[in-house]
Amino acid sequence: MDRLHREKDFHEEQAVARAARWQDNAAWLHFADDEFLDHESWVREAWQMLGPLAGRQFLDYGCGHGMAAVVAARQGATVTAIELSHAYLCEAATRARVNGVSIHCVQADAQVLPFADASFDAVWGNAILHHLDLRQASRELRRVMRPGAVAVFCEPWGGNPILNWARQYLPYPGKHRTVDEQPLRRADLMTLRETFPQLVWQGFQTFSMIGRAVPWLRRLRWLTSLDHWLVTRFAFLKNACRYVVVCCRCD
Repeated sequence: MDRLHREKDFHEEQAVARAARWQDNAAWLHFADDEFLDHESWVREAWQMLGPLAGRQFLDYGCGHGMAAVVAARQGATVTAIELSHAYLCEAATRARVNGVSIHCVQADAQVLPFADASFDAVWGNAILHHLDLRQASRELRRVMRPGAVAVFCEPWGGNPILNWARQYLPYPGKHRTVDEQPLRRADLMTLRETFPQLVWQGFQTFSMIGRAVPWLRRLRWLTSLDHWLVTRFAFLKNACRYVVVCCRCD
């Protein structure tokens, strides 16, 4: 079985398991924007990098549960959501209906996009790039982005050897991954820069990542604020982060 089919099977199984929560009670999919924007410390800041979305063509690149697609539609974008998993697309489409917005759902391989050149003004991706062949994926993304378009991605970071050891050996909530995926590293950023020379990136959760193992620490907002202050002022700490936000702009 090749990588594409392994990825599809993994996410299909994950989405089918999630469907047990909402198929008998679709109202469970209703949510406020803040639930999405504040569910991790980097999401709101990353979302702001997209700029105003009203009237723009928006691509949710690997939409998963569809929350980003719904928020973009609420903000006035025309939303297309792609996903390899049919079950995740069903959840995204149902979530959009429950929340009173319209999105266009397409089952597609993120590395071979079924769209015309220069189709989108904004692209959002969450934990998607590290599943892909970045050279091929970045060229496809560039092809479908309009001049002046922006793409923002939130990705697990692989520059911290201690964190990589913990990911491999320690149990913690939400520890699910495919056999092929690897967190992003500096070499991956260099690959992306071949296509997007204006790429910038920022790290999130250095010290506050301990909240993954000690959930009550997530309630300490000062710890997150301190973390962000340190990372933005001491560049070397970016390599120790749990997640990165990558922003790519077209000329």
